[in-house]
Order: sequence, then C-alpha cells, then structure tokens
Amino acid sequence: MEYILDKVFSVEVFALIFILIVLKKSIIFVPQNRAWMIERFGKYQSTREAGLNFMIPFVDRIAADRSLKEQAADVPSQSAITKDNITLSVDGVLYFRVLDPYKATYGVDDYVFAVTQLAQTTMRSELGKMELDKTFEERNLLNTNIVTSINEAAEPWGIQVLRYEIKDIVPPRSVMDAMEAQMKAERVKRAQILESEGDRQSAINVAEGRKQAQVLAAEADKAEQVLQAEGEAKAIIAVADARAEALRKVGEAANTEIGQSAVQLDLATKAIEAKQAIAKESSVVLLPDQGTDAPSVVAQAMTIINSLNAKA
Repeated sequence: MEYILDKVFSVEVFALIFILIVLKKSIIFVPQNRAWMIERFGKYQSTREAGLNFMIPFVDRIAADRSLKEQAADVPSQSAITKDNITLSVDGVLYFRVLDPYKATYGVDDYVFAVTQLAQTTMRSELGKMELDKTFEERNLLNTNIVTSINEAAEPWGIQVLRYEIKDIVPPRSVMDAMEAQMKAERVKRAQILESEGDRQSAINVAEGRKQAQVLAAEADKAEQVLQAEGEAKAIIAVADARAEALRKVGEAANTEIGQSAVQLDLATKAIEAKQAIAKESSVVLLPDQGTDAPSVVAQAMTIINSLNAKA
C-alpha cells in the first residue's frame, strides 16, 4: 500500500512539475521596443510584440529577438576616390532602426553587417561624384545623399536609415600640405586686403577732415566778410544820417534872416577865393561894374565856381 501511495505521489509530483514547466514555456513577456519572431515546427508563425504573450511549448520557439530602438553602427574607415582623382580615407556613423522585424530576420542574414557594408559602398559611390573641395564644403549634402541611397537599397530588409554622419575625411599628406599652403595664402591675402582697407579708410578720414576744415574756414571767412560789410553799411548809414542831420540844421538856420546873411557872407568869401584862384592862372580878370553889390558878388562867385567845376 505504501508502495502504491509512493507511486501515486511521485506521479502527481511529476505531473505538477510538468504542468509548471508547460506554463512557464507557454507564457512569455516581451520587453518594450522589442519584437520576438515565433516559429512553429521551424516555420515562421507570428511576431510577438511588447507585453504578455502565449506560445505552445515544445512546438513553438523564439527564432529571433529584434530591437525596434534606434541603433548606431560604426562604419570603418575606407578609401574613396573623388571626381578629381584624389584618394581619401573616410569613416562615419550610421543611425538606423528596424521597421519590419520579419524582413530584418528573413530578408537578410545579418542586417547590421549588411547595412554597414551598404553604407560603405554608397559612400564611395557618392564621393566619386564630387570633387575634393566639395566634400568639405557640402558634407551635409553628402550625408543626405548617402541616407537616401541606403534607404532605397535597404527597403527589402525592413531597415530605415535615419541619418549618416561622416566623422572624418583624411586626404593624402601632399594634398593636406597643399591645402595648408592655400589656406595660408588666403589668410595673407585677407590680411593685405584688411590692411589696404584700413589705409583707404584712413586716407578718406584725413581727406574728410581737411574738407571739413576748409569748409569751416570758408564759413568763418564768409561770416567775417558779412560782419565787416554789415559794419561798413552801418558806418555809411551813420555818416549819411549825420550829413542829413547837418544839412537839415543848416537848412533850418539858413531859413532865417540871419542865416541868409551868413550864407551870403559864406558865398562871398568863396567867390573871393575863386577869384584869387583864377588870378593865379590868368593875369586878366574881368569883373562887372556892379561887382560891389553883395548879391552880384554872390552871383559872380557862383558863376566862377561852376566854371571851375566844369573845367575840372
């Protein structure tokens, strides 16, 4: 009886262990951003994504585990010949991710190796279309062309290339020496241009300074002349006003009897002086009979003065 109980107990234990093993094999937990390829009897059955999944123990198996996250693959350094026959050593980094786990598993044996080799060949092809100077100036365009070409070729593999970055481009030593000499010449050229620009600007500044000085001097002379002219005009006006005032006062004084007498006396005096002047030039002086009359003397004096003025 005990033997039978031991047998039954052993069978139950074995069954329990077997059930636990079956349950453990049946339940699978796929991590986030991963995809497991399930095969049944060696044939693709399904793709299990993140979360709780079930499979038939001893029948189904996990054939491949594919990461759906972005991956980076180092592209080894390689030689490439540019359009102008310059040999370059180029390396880079490739960023890609798996879009279709089925194609990445059954469409290519090793998709990482395949896409890396494809990046190398594509890079050599794209560099062959460009000259040496363009490889440095248009590196972004080169990276874009490489990504486009790789995506077209890697589509059957379920791979999407996100970007390609060239890490370093190393030309031959002779080319580097020539480029260094060219850059040195360019720096010297720029320095000379800057120096000449500085001299030119300095000359312009000096000329502008001289021009401003001349303008200021001319303006000062003009202001001086204006002030002088204004002073002379004021002086002339003052003299004219004084003469006008003197004539006015003389006229007012001459308008009286005493003034008339003074005028006649002054005219008679000037007549006598005129006769004396005539006498110096001529020994004959003819005087009318009524020369002793004051009015006549004045009239004669006026005639003589007018005669002298006409001769002058």
